[in-house]
Amino acid sequence: MYNGIGLTTPRGSGTNGHVQRNVAFVRPGKKDNINYRTEDDLAKLDAQSNRQPNQGILDHERKRKIEVKCAELEEVLESQGLSQDEVRAKVELYRTKLMDHGTMELPKDEFGRLL
Repeated sequence: MYNGIGLTTPRGSGTNGHVQRNVAFVRPGKKDNINYRTEDDLAKLDAQSNRQPNQGILDHERKRKIEVKCAELEEVLESQGLSQDEVRAKVELYRTKLMDHGTMELPKDEFGRLL
């Protein structure tokens, strides 16, 4: 006997005592339990999917783009043969100009993501 199923002993039953699962039995289960979403659930899911972008990430992206522009300017100035001090001063001036000017709004789509 295994888990209380089957014969306690196969002796005298004319079988070897092997127990098989009934595959024809249909168990009640998942198909009968259908959970429909209410209007409140749908509104909550909609609000979660359309949340505002993280301001810290947007600021980091803007600073990264500024640094890329500064690196490009630095390469151009070095290729023109300027000294390191002049290059550093011009790049720093350009960086402060971009930081002050970069506070303008960037174009966004209807969900607030950058285009």
